[in-house]
Amino acid sequence: MELRQLRYFVAVAEELHFGRAAERLHIVQPTVSQQVRRLERELRLDLFERTTRQVALSAAGAAFLPHARAVLAAERAGLDAMADHRAEQNAVLRIGTSVGLGTHLEHVLAALAESAPELTVTLKSSPTATRLRAVRDGELDTAFVRGTSHTPGLDLLPVWKDPLVVALPAAHPLAADAAVHVADLATLPLRIVPRESNPHLVDLVVTACHNAGFEPVLGPAFTTDQDTLAAIATGPPSWTVFYAAQAAHLPAGRTVFRPFAPPAPMAETYLAVHPATPARRLAPLLAACHAEVSRLDCGV
Repeated sequence: MELRQLRYFVAVAEELHFGRAAERLHIVQPTVSQQVRRLERELRLDLFERTTRQVALSAAGAAFLPHARAVLAAERAGLDAMADHRAEQNAVLRIGTSVGLGTHLEHVLAALAESAPELTVTLKSSPTATRLRAVRDGELDTAFVRGTSHTPGLDLLPVWKDPLVVALPAAHPLAADAAVHVADLATLPLRIVPRESNPHLVDLVVTACHNAGFEPVLGPAFTTDQDTLAAIATGPPSWTVFYAAQAAHLPAGRTVFRPFAPPAPMAETYLAVHPATPARRLAPLLAACHAEVSRLDCGV
């Protein structure tokens, strides 16, 4: 039994005319008649009652019709599902990023390339508010964000926590320690961005200082990674912070990066997604993020 025979049978059953069925199928009538006869021989039953003037379904044909339609519907559903799957596999996944993702982004993209090689990924870096608006408006499929645990109209999925590390002059005595206690930085000027530029980061650092019993001494503002590290390396002693994954990508030179002694300030990273986004679309990215968390847990 072939699918085309079922299609021909259903067309004749609905038209009750071999000629009209052939026109509907865009084939010649003898082909329709021949394939229906072959189907009847296989079933060993007549599916139609034929006269010179009319064609009618036999009792066997009427009983067989819903089953034939079900098989054809299943075929269509299967083909549609595979078409959707191909479209998703070949789709572009638009991800919003930010400064500081560092090695996390590299590992996630590598895992995506391995698990979903057909997926094309585009990255767009922008301020947090711009990224969230782009996800809400459908311009991005998702975005990595920090510093917020709630935003109207979007779901925030926690992916990992990032410890902060301190950047110090390599010649400073604290650089010899394996980990730096926040309280030991009380007398050193802190180079950090203005709060309006990154309120979450500033609040995280200032809160850690307050918990250690001091108000941080603010030095010149953090500008760029390169310029700030150069100033710390060559100027009067000062310090700043980086996300650990970001610091892993930065050259040390005459500065050093040291972890904070527990409790280290931690920043939570989320994926912002629109509630209407199909879960299947983001599944490869979420799996890649879970793989990154597993890597962190193993200390790799």
